[in-house]
Amino acid sequence: MTVIRVAAKGRGAHRTLAAALAAAPAGAVVVVECGEYAESLRLVRRVVVEPEGGAGSVVVRPPAGPAVTVTAPDCVLTGLVLLGTDPAEALVRVEDAAALTLDECALNGGRIEVLGSAAGSSAVANAALRPGADLAAELADPVNGGGVLLLRRTRLSGARNTALHLTGDARARAEDTVIDEVDGIGAVLSGSAVLLAERLRVRGTSGSALRVRGGARLLAVDCAVSDAGRHGVLAQDTAEVQLAESRIERAARSGVRVSHEARTELTDCRITEPGGNGLESDGTARLTARGCRIEEPAGHGALATGGTTLVLADSVVHRAGGTALHLAERAVAVISGSRVCGGGDHGLAATGGARVEMTESTLDDVRSCGVHVEDEARVVLAAVRVTGGETGFRVRSTAAEPSELRDCSAVGQRRSGVEIGADSAAVLRSTRISGAGGAGVAVDTGGRLVMTGGGVSGAAGSGLVLARGAAAEVGGVRVEDSGKNGILVGESADGTFDHCDLSGTAFPALHIGKGAEARFRGCRVFDCGQDVGLADGAEPVFEDCAAIRVRTAVLPTLADRPAGPPPSSGPAGGSGSSSPGTPADPARRAGPLAGTAPGSASSGEEWWQRGEPEPEPETLEDLLGELDELVGLDGVKRDVGGMVKLMQTVRLREQAGLPAPPLSRHLVFAGNPGTGKTTVARLYGRLLRALGLLSRGHLVEVDRSALVGEYVGHTGPKTSEAFLRARGGVLFIDEAYALVPAGATNDFGTEAIATLVKLMEDHRDEVVVIAAGYPDDMDRFVASNPGLSSRFTRALHFADYTSAELVSIVEHHAQRHRYELTAAARKALAEHVERIPRGAQFGNGRTARQLFQHMTERQAMRVSDLTAPDPAQLMQLDEQDLP
Repeated sequence: MTVIRVAAKGRGAHRTLAAALAAAPAGAVVVVECGEYAESLRLVRRVVVEPEGGAGSVVVRPPAGPAVTVTAPDCVLTGLVLLGTDPAEALVRVEDAAALTLDECALNGGRIEVLGSAAGSSAVANAALRPGADLAAELADPVNGGGVLLLRRTRLSGARNTALHLTGDARARAEDTVIDEVDGIGAVLSGSAVLLAERLRVRGTSGSALRVRGGARLLAVDCAVSDAGRHGVLAQDTAEVQLAESRIERAARSGVRVSHEARTELTDCRITEPGGNGLESDGTARLTARGCRIEEPAGHGALATGGTTLVLADSVVHRAGGTALHLAERAVAVISGSRVCGGGDHGLAATGGARVEMTESTLDDVRSCGVHVEDEARVVLAAVRVTGGETGFRVRSTAAEPSELRDCSAVGQRRSGVEIGADSAAVLRSTRISGAGGAGVAVDTGGRLVMTGGGVSGAAGSGLVLARGAAAEVGGVRVEDSGKNGILVGESADGTFDHCDLSGTAFPALHIGKGAEARFRGCRVFDCGQDVGLADGAEPVFEDCAAIRVRTAVLPTLADRPAGPPPSSGPAGGSGSSSPGTPADPARRAGPLAGTAPGSASSGEEWWQRGEPEPEPETLEDLLGELDELVGLDGVKRDVGGMVKLMQTVRLREQAGLPAPPLSRHLVFAGNPGTGKTTVARLYGRLLRALGLLSRGHLVEVDRSALVGEYVGHTGPKTSEAFLRARGGVLFIDEAYALVPAGATNDFGTEAIATLVKLMEDHRDEVVVIAAGYPDDMDRFVASNPGLSSRFTRALHFADYTSAELVSIVEHHAQRHRYELTAAARKALAEHVERIPRGAQFGNGRTARQLFQHMTERQAMRVSDLTAPDPAQLMQLDEQDLP
């Protein structure tokens, strides 16, 4: 290695940097004496330039133009200070096919410019876009082309327009580098340029911090952007951006904005206090955020317009100034496992022709609506919970397909829990509304409601209200403790109500307006002052309905009801009227009433609620075969099979008139999340039904929040309500140990357990209880009450899935959704699964499901680049699709 020295004195030393560089052969090291040098450097051969006195001891200030121009590969500058004369001009210029490393340097008063050819290699760009990419090795291959820059522990400041500009097929990597005090954009990527940034800090820019356009690509890991004068990150055209474990703070406009056809993916990022929206996308862009948190945006938490696609998973939007999640025009959103906390307007708003799928998410304490749908937008919601706000779910959309809510809940709204606007439609399945300040469910003029399962409790107004001309099909719904009517059918409304239970209403449980076509089949009214109130001219039809513990009854009471087959149904007769809030004359009864037995209470969805013919009973052999088809769980399968044989023997003894041996059907399911506990619990209920030990075999899944109240006297009724919904089936208590928090005393969970123990005794032949949770914690739960330890005498242990089983689960999901894995994909999948850490965040089957979801998303992005993909390409998953 040749060492060349630059110094003001000394034999053999060069007096100027330019002279030393001219004399230096390729591979030389130029050592520079401390001081300031008023000259420009031109690196035409592979050299290293370093200060003799350490970082910062050598200052290069050119009289004009760039301080450094690089035309050779593998050049290195270490510890230099470069000062420009014009902040709008290039201070460092890396030519096409050249390469420069800046290590512990400081640049002020100009930008770094890295040039590449317009027709650069996209394959090289893709290869560079990964952590650990060796850009220096790529540079050594002249085929790669494009300028290459490596920044380490370097600071860029005082530039105008931009501090770092990559063009063509240029490539750069920035590690532990700072860009600040820029009158413009921090870094601009264009053409097919690539930037890999790790621990990059960009702050104090008057424009956007990072702008990626053309076909450029950015991968940033553990980076921070703060105080940008416009957007934190701006992706345009067909650019691709990946941000991981990064922070974007106090951007004047949006934290991240994606437009045109750009693709952006955020993982475990935090966006704090943007002056506009947290996330924003338009055009046909795609924006994906997983595990992200958006804090206090002045605008919306996320805004998607045009034909953009927004994917949001396991993320939080906290205190948005506008709507937390706003979808407009033709935008499509898929949202899962996310939470909205507070906000100035709606939690989720879908307008225009937007389409939204949201699952397993919560929206808490927004100012207006938890979910608002208007124009021709449509939402499909599953397991979405809204607490507080003015209205829980409001649908004012005229879309051809109705919006749908499944297993959703609305709690404590100031007005309605669910509101369906004029000429709008919605389908509610197993959805519950509690504590509404107005009506539980309100359907405006011309609106249409289909509601099966679920219920309304504690509404200050009526439980279910149909306005003039509205229509509804309601089945298996329970309405409790309404401050007015249980069900109010307005004038000229049309409603069919099957197997509904109403109790504890302050006004008549049912009120039917003039000209309404209301039909009630198998409905029961409990514990009310009056069961039915009729307006003048109202002629409802009742079939197989009953009143129980009702002071003024129009319907047959249990004592009144004749034996034998029911008479044919007919309209309720009688003259006179009653208002929704006044009792009817007890002597004025409805006309002919059909039925011999009240309909059974139901909070699940039965075959008659779906409008289907009665299905054939499930056989024990089919159910055991279904159990055997589950991946893994060998020990659980043996245990369940053994219990089935034991219960068959018990049934045979009973049929033979012999006493049954003591048998507890309640179980503890001990295992980590995602090990199949809920799936097996659902099968267990169906098995017990096939054995004739349960009447329905349905599953009601609850956790601590569904059992424990928020104040004294609230827990007992809440636990009882959940338990009674499971009558005839299985009550599955997930994370049951949360009812006895470790180290806590005087917790409401203790009351919930005491209530459960009593109900398990009172209804021991009607309900099977399964308590599930982590193995160690379940011991504490069972030991917390002697009644539990005597009833939960059997525990099933769910082991974590092996790597081979996780691969089988992914393949099962692929087959179910008509995807096919290539042989290379199977091999890569097995290796990927083997590397997944088995720590506290490991989700077992849930991890496999999420892995499959990520693979399909990546395959969709890959296939979208094909001009006309054939069906085989649309179905194929290969090793490129693994995350």
